[in-house]
Amino acid sequence: MSDLAIRVEGIGKRYRLGAPVLRYQTLRDKLADAFGGSSDTMQETVWALRDVSFEVRAGQVLGVIGRNGAGKSTLLKILSRVTDPTEGFAEIHGRVGSLLEVGTGFHPELTGRENIFLNGAILGMRRAEIARKFDEIVAFSDVEKFIDTPVKRYSSGMYLRLAFAVAAHLEPEILVVDEVLAVGDAEFQRKCLGKMSDVASQGRTVLFVSHNMSAILRLTEEALVIDKGRLVLRAPTPQAVDVYLSNGYAQMGERTWTADEVPASAAPFRPLAIRLRNAQGRVVDTIRSVEPADVEIEYALDAPVTGLRVGLYLMSTRGEAVFTTFDTDEPALFEQLSVRPAGHYVSRCRLPADLLNEGRFVLGVNASSYRVRRYFQDEQALTFSVDAAGAPGMQWPEPRLGAVRPRLDWSIEAVQE
Repeated sequence: MSDLAIRVEGIGKRYRLGAPVLRYQTLRDKLADAFGGSSDTMQETVWALRDVSFEVRAGQVLGVIGRNGAGKSTLLKILSRVTDPTEGFAEIHGRVGSLLEVGTGFHPELTGRENIFLNGAILGMRRAEIARKFDEIVAFSDVEKFIDTPVKRYSSGMYLRLAFAVAAHLEPEILVVDEVLAVGDAEFQRKCLGKMSDVASQGRTVLFVSHNMSAILRLTEEALVIDKGRLVLRAPTPQAVDVYLSNGYAQMGERTWTADEVPASAAPFRPLAIRLRNAQGRVVDTIRSVEPADVEIEYALDAPVTGLRVGLYLMSTRGEAVFTTFDTDEPALFEQLSVRPAGHYVSRCRLPADLLNEGRFVLGVNASSYRVRRYFQDEQALTFSVDAAGAPGMQWPEPRLGAVRPRLDWSIEAVQE
């Protein structure tokens, strides 16, 4: 047991839907509840997690993957002691450093400097230990000019950079990271991945939640697949990613989002569905490489949104990016829809013929206002297959490397000597 960092036994977490705001009760209220029954007992409940058990060895890097609403973040909040389980228990051996949401654990009225020392103290570190790491944390976060400014005045990007720097540099035995790569620019994401690799190589235990499958494959040895609050698989990461990407996302070429899969923070954007149509207009799970196809994103806006762009990520099933595109990439269309009114919309993207190679692909969805706010993101919204029959080079029965298989113009010229 001494080599275990985390032991989870039968963890479950139940939430009450539509629970009233807690208030102080009078003696009369308590007596009425005791003898007449509380109205709370009639409220609907939902299990965010149910009967989850696993162990993590000290020094192991474990991925946690699952669709939105699967219970991943709830699990990490329990392990970080942010919330208590409804049933079961978890044993944690070592100090836990957590990055669950932007700025979790920061006091908004304190400066960046004060929050660094506060977080270190919470981890049980001496002031001298924190001071030794201070310059490294500030350099990594790139907020030196604002280090003595209250963090409530930070942008979300500054908040995230400092929060990650604190979590990764204060040397907890166990580092818990939830979707840190969902926010921030590409350069910062590369720095995060590099730092997490360093943390892992130092023999510290890491639990990493992400929708970025290439990051999961690069950083983790094993992964948990969680679906609807239950642990459905623990396997070596390549096997877990394959199962995750090939199960439950391809719904005959269409995926719809239920209300409980859409976070409240997405408002006023409401994703409704994503679907793939072949050249004949039918919703399909497989398209032909030699024919065009359309991807439709259906959504509603409950209020006008300024600068909205709705887009697609196309990835291989191993998480490698093929391309990213947004519905207002054309400057004229962006100007025309600088403010998108409330209403019901379908943004449609044409995939041209002779573009994709045979194989399985993943479509992700993003709705955001550039450098202002991300409303919604689902990086594994839909999977589909490409049939390469009739594509260039099919006379040779060999697999072609690469995600694309374009029909390119070649000429062959005999040079006269």
